[in-house]
Amino acid sequence: MLQDTMLNLKDKYKSEVVPEMKKKFGYTNDMAVPRIQKVVINTGFGRLIGGKTKDEQKKISKSILNDLAIIAGQQPVLTKAKKSIAAFKLREGTPIGATITLRRKKMDDFLERLIHIALPRSRDFQGINQKSVDGQGNLTVGLKEHIVFPEILPEKTRNIFGLEITVATTAKNKEEGLELLKLMGFPIKK
Repeated sequence: MLQDTMLNLKDKYKSEVVPEMKKKFGYTNDMAVPRIQKVVINTGFGRLIGGKTKDEQKKISKSILNDLAIIAGQQPVLTKAKKSIAAFKLREGTPIGATITLRRKKMDDFLERLIHIALPRSRDFQGINQKSVDGQGNLTVGLKEHIVFPEILPEKTRNIFGLEITVATTAKNKEEGLELLKLMGFPIKK
């Protein structure tokens, strides 16, 4: 559906981004141009399972892992608490989050859905702040609700959770990273 109307990210990178970046930053070789290396998706659900029984914790974590797998197209890795913290009702070894690292084709598919569908659907979205890009040109964006992705049906979702999405690039500085992300189609505010 998206491929019919526009170039996919890989083709767009080769045909539009590389020549533009070479012209702006003076690269002589195509391989020297920064590119998107990987996408890391994190979520923490310790707050949702705090004070629950083992069975309830398993149910909640299983539904969250299932939703993440549907969103990313890959099975997430469960992260567990490293030490007990009584104030948070947390025991060592309790599952408190999940993470997924995407590369290549799955990364491209996820980024296309993020840029063209999920970000515009998120509530009160006015663009990504330039401060979200760090000194090495990596972008970190937080989504308050995972139901902005079209694969997730809000009616069937019991637990709504947030996501942190980090787009790691091979850029050497913030300026190169910002330009790369803008050319790739990320809605970054001026």
